Amino acid sequence: MDLTPLEFGEKAVIQAYGDGGFRISGHRFTGAVMVFEARVLGMELEDFADIAAADFRPLEEAAEEIEILLLGCGSRAGELSPEHRARLKRAGISAEPMGTGAACRTFNLLQAEGRRVAALLLPVD
Repeated sequence: MDLTPLEFGEKAVIQAYGDGGFRISGHRFTGAVMVFEARVLGMELEDFADIAAADFRPLEEAAEEIEILLLGCGSRAGELSPEHRARLKRAGISAEPMGTGAACRTFNLLQAEGRRVAALLLPVD
């Protein structure tokens, strides 16, 4: 699905999602991604239930840049385990699980507001 094009300068913009990937700031990414203010990391993650503690390491390393983590769980919202939620909270990051489409739209909106946001997004078809 294409989203309304936004211009943010150096900030990452999620322009489209679907077909197993994302278009972010003019670049196509296949599979899961972690999106920060100005960079995108590809991830080896296929299912929300498979998220491991090590998957949060890049977020913990960038914790000063992040107040909100949007978790795009696929076609619908999932639940983050209490252990993962506590780990993120210790780093000062609030986690919000939701469907991937909602996470993409919310990421762009929060970026536009100048919020410190990151997103971990699972692809949808």
